[in-house]
Amino acid sequence: MHGLEIIWYCVIAVSAICYVVLDGFDLGAGMLHLFAKEDKERRIMLNAIGPVWDGNEVWIIIVGGAMLAGFPAAYATLCSAFYTPIMLFLAGIIFRAVAIEFRSKLENARWRKIWDVLYSVATYVITLVLGVLLGNLVKGIPLSEDGRYLGTLWDFFTPYTILVGITAIALAMMHGALFLLMKTEGEFHDKIKSWAKSAMVFFIITYVTLSIATLTFMPHMLIRMQKWPWLYLFGFAAMLCVANIPREMHKNRNGMAFLSSMCSIAFLFVLYGVGMYPQIIRSSVNTMQNSVTVFNSASTHITMTILLGIVAIGVPLVLGYGWWIYRVFRGKVKLDSSSY
Repeated sequence: MHGLEIIWYCVIAVSAICYVVLDGFDLGAGMLHLFAKEDKERRIMLNAIGPVWDGNEVWIIIVGGAMLAGFPAAYATLCSAFYTPIMLFLAGIIFRAVAIEFRSKLENARWRKIWDVLYSVATYVITLVLGVLLGNLVKGIPLSEDGRYLGTLWDFFTPYTILVGITAIALAMMHGALFLLMKTEGEFHDKIKSWAKSAMVFFIITYVTLSIATLTFMPHMLIRMQKWPWLYLFGFAAMLCVANIPREMHKNRNGMAFLSSMCSIAFLFVLYGVGMYPQIIRSSVNTMQNSVTVFNSASTHITMTILLGIVAIGVPLVLGYGWWIYRVFRGKVKLDSSSY
């Protein structure tokens, strides 16, 4: 009866995972950008993500498009309630893109430093906003019966939501450092390895803290897993993947460490999806009646059926394009006249 709604929920979930996994290392590389002191090192970091960063952003467009197509009421509530955070996110996206493209237009130290700072700050803003937004979706926001947001901007910032934002930053830093390990060599590679170890410790601390906070203060995230205990396996798998990262780094298997990081992100998002389902936006006011779910916000079945055909064509094309680009630009970064 609700098959199409569940399919669209899965489409959005998979697209969100692809975005965080792929654009996550781009953002992490940007956060580490100012840690490099030499211009050559910063150019290597930019060229590591240069061929793929804009393509990785396509997945957030798919998330938004799928939300609008499958759950227009949820899309409307999300965009109106989180209007200011979304504008900050878009500003970060814009400044990051402009900074990457403009930085190398002049061989001037001051010019490049300005864009370096803007680029790095933008990546922090993007990641923090996404983390805080996700934290609010878990915690719940005050919604009226017709889906109107009843709070203020400052209500978005609570200890829990800020903790989710900080954890997102830590995860992206680690993920980005692991990607850069695969793309660099020599002394700079060794330097990035030390960054990766520090970022990994930072993430593990925030991950454990956030897990305890979620178990303690967000018991609704466990209801479905308590009903079906086998779902706890996703949490166990996430912990195994995180634990495997330092093991693979110790063995200098950077590709496997990065793969473990990708899998840990995927499993963590599966846990989020399981905990939230069927809610898309949880209301902290009269949760049962005011929350926006996959069922009370869905499009008509004929709309979802038609648009699902478009998704069935478009998503494989995006996956194919991504696979080809990563294949063409595989290997270590080499600077030349066409580099950033």
